[in-house]
Amino acid sequence: MCEARIICTDLAGLKSQALGLAEAAGLAPDFRALRFRAPWRHIPTNFWFNPHWAVGAELFAAPLPPVVIGAGGAGARVAAALRGRDVKAVAIQHPRMALARFDAILAGRHDGIEGPNVIVTRTALHRVTRTRLALEKAVWAPRFAHLPRPLVAVLLGGSNGRYRFEAAEATLLAAQLADIMRQGAGLMITPSRRTAPEVMAILRAALEPLGAWIWDFIGENPYFGMLACADEVVCTADSVSMVSEAVATSAPVLLVRLPGKSARIGAFMDALVADGRVRDFAGRLELWDTAPLDDTEWAGQELRRRLGVCDGC
Repeated sequence: MCEARIICTDLAGLKSQALGLAEAAGLAPDFRALRFRAPWRHIPTNFWFNPHWAVGAELFAAPLPPVVIGAGGAGARVAAALRGRDVKAVAIQHPRMALARFDAILAGRHDGIEGPNVIVTRTALHRVTRTRLALEKAVWAPRFAHLPRPLVAVLLGGSNGRYRFEAAEATLLAAQLADIMRQGAGLMITPSRRTAPEVMAILRAALEPLGAWIWDFIGENPYFGMLACADEVVCTADSVSMVSEAVATSAPVLLVRLPGKSARIGAFMDALVADGRVRDFAGRLELWDTAPLDDTEWAGQELRRRLGVCDGC
């Protein structure tokens, strides 16, 4: 199996996209987390005249694998610098530099770029596959069997540079989810690393007395199990990756819009609403017939075809 070096910051969303692409393309992933040297960690990547200075020489040391995948702006810049006659460079997301510096670019339609080396997907790349969901369901369905049906998975993001998810938003969401539980639904909730402690405290106080199951970061991560078992998914609309993973299941997905604005993320969410795959959360259950929306497997095979990757490389 051909090896692919994955280069990105150690953020769950970016890492998941890169690993999902490598797996779908049949590549053996070798993950390398980016660590920035001073003062480059404080300097935008478009001013990195020589990425060696910013991330250190170890990422550039031979031997290099035949494929390098850079996710995000910093990862893409390093991947472009590693490109050579025997090394093909792949970028995930808009690389914010000349597209011709890559052999292939995986970009969402909300990124708004096109070109002969650009593979456009409707959602972010991810690791949610039918096989993984089936395996996770076998593990987690017995653990969630005590919860009422329909079973609702709640996926929480958090405040970032574009959206706000604080006490006021948590209080409103807690009241809406409590109403759903009083109507007979079961609730399982997972926070992310960005979810503020005050948000979780509000949700726990309102929902645990009603029987909600809330992950506390102890023990096995239930994330894939929740996706596999859910009859419906409620997801905060601050993360393209998280929503992309939710719509790869067969469950209806409801978006919790947060205060703030991002033209790119907003365009992604609005496109999925227009597709009919998701709806905006109105504080009530809405079950409708859906099918998985997932371009990752196709994108991986398309990447493999374009790079000419073979099992014997």
